Amino acid sequence: MIERLPADGSEVVALVLDQDDPVHAALRSQVPHLRVTGRCGCGCGTADFALDTGAVEAAPVAAGRFVAAEAVLRTETGECPGEVLVFTEDGYLSWLEVCSWSDDIEVDLAAALTWLRAGRRP
Repeated sequence: MIERLPADGSEVVALVLDQDDPVHAALRSQVPHLRVTGRCGCGCGTADFALDTGAVEAAPVAAGRFVAAEAVLRTETGECPGEVLVFTEDGYLSWLEVCSWSDDIEVDLAAALTWLRAGRRP
C-alpha cells in the first residue's frame, strides 16, 4: 500500500536535514512529494519512500545510496537511546530509519519527533 508520508514523518525528516546546507534544502523540497511504500513491522517509524522524480529535482549529490543526514536522539534526562537517519538514492529521498540503541527507552517516530523538537541532539 502506498500512502502519503504522515505529518510526523515529514517533520522528522525536515528536522534532521540541516537548514543551512544547500543539498539538504533540495532534499527538504522533496518532502511534500514523498509517499510511504513500506514500513518496519516493529512500529519504530522506519519507512521506505517513493516519489515522482519528474515532479522534483534531484539533490546535487553523487549517484548511489547515501546517508544524507543523521541525528542522535537525546532524552529529557540526557540519555541517547537511538538515532534517526535519512537516506537518499541518486539524489532523491529514499527512506527514514529510526534506530534504537536502548532496551530501556522506547524509540519510535513519536519519541524521536519530541526529542528533535526539543533540540536535544548532541
